Amino acid sequence: MSPNTPPPDRLAPERLAPELPPLREIIRRFELGARKSLGQNFLLDLNLTRRIARAAAPLEDSNIIEVGPGPGGLTRALLLEGAQHVTAIERDPRCIAALRELEAAFPGRLTIVEGDALAIDAASIVPAPRKIVANLPYNIATPLLIGWLGNARAYQSLTLMFQKEVAARLAAAPGDDAYGRLSVLTQWRCTVKLAFDVPPQAFVPAPKVTSTVVHLVPRAAPLAECDQASLERVTAAAFGQRRKMLRSSLKSLGADTAALLAAAGIDGTARAEELSIEQFCALARRLPTSPR
Repeated sequence: MSPNTPPPDRLAPERLAPELPPLREIIRRFELGARKSLGQNFLLDLNLTRRIARAAAPLEDSNIIEVGPGPGGLTRALLLEGAQHVTAIERDPRCIAALRELEAAFPGRLTIVEGDALAIDAASIVPAPRKIVANLPYNIATPLLIGWLGNARAYQSLTLMFQKEVAARLAAAPGDDAYGRLSVLTQWRCTVKLAFDVPPQAFVPAPKVTSTVVHLVPRAAPLAECDQASLERVTAAAFGQRRKMLRSSLKSLGADTAALLAAAGIDGTARAEELSIEQFCALARRLPTSPR
């Protein structure tokens, strides 16, 4: 070894990476046609997957959780960009054999968990520090996010791909057309950055919508004190009838609406899209624990 050559453990990850077959070959060999029922749209462009991985950087000092790896396009990118360890959660048994090849190619750096991410507490199976990086199946993206928000501080960050319309909701401010329940729940717990868009033609098969990569960083403490379950109830009621005044839309909570609004210092003629996150939290704090 030359005196100017760094030791093996300090070489750039891509210089240590094995030769890998093209993803299209993996899909063909393992017959991994994307299934609509699983919300599968495979991202094969390594330049794009590595860009997603870099949006979550640094990766070297964290344990990465990936949901829905499919044939392993983003998984490869995370490993090539230096992730010390990736835990990939995949429910499609067809993809497991393809991922096993990747596991063998990066010994000790990839763990495959076969199962439904909605039923798995990722923080309980992956040691801290943790980051989530995923091209989420669109049909379960929102419930997955809401579940993770309940334990947001277990993660250093979450770098996730959503439909562009959903991403806009995550980042929307009061008064925006896209501002809604998901905006409140997400921004209550995290700061939100829209990283970049991904066009439909980048996927196989191509979806009908543009996608957006979103980078979420959990706050040291929520924006305001309240219980998440109560906040979910209040926002569901308020935005479920967003064109109505709050004195009408909140009646579905089963509480004394006038008293609830008065206790929170909110005008009953206001509409959901006008309230700040802190005001929704004020309502949630005063909500009876069970409907009357």
